[in-house]
Amino acid sequence: MPFPLADRVIQLAYDPGITPAGGGLPGLAVLKNVVNSINLFGIVAVVGALAVSLGVWAWGHHSGGHQAEANGKKGAVVAAGAALGLGAANAVVAFFSNLGSQVQ
Repeated sequence: MPFPLADRVIQLAYDPGITPAGGGLPGLAVLKNVVNSINLFGIVAVVGALAVSLGVWAWGHHSGGHQAEANGKKGAVVAAGAALGLGAANAVVAFFSNLGSQVQ
């Protein structure tokens, strides 16, 4: 027996009642520690990439190597963007998680 269209729409709008809850699984503190360490490792790597890129930019500028200068500038911008993303990752996820929880 086929369901009427109204019943199908009601089934699509059903709320399963699932929400994020801290402390539900063992090892959550360990996972947070691992993710924090990965983020720190990424930030340290970005500092190194920025230093190398700025060095290439300066070397290219003073030696007349326009390609090296352009690559140094590009690397500096990419490293700055990566630093921005790593630093703002927690806030971005929290923002969109809160935004998603308001959808009804």
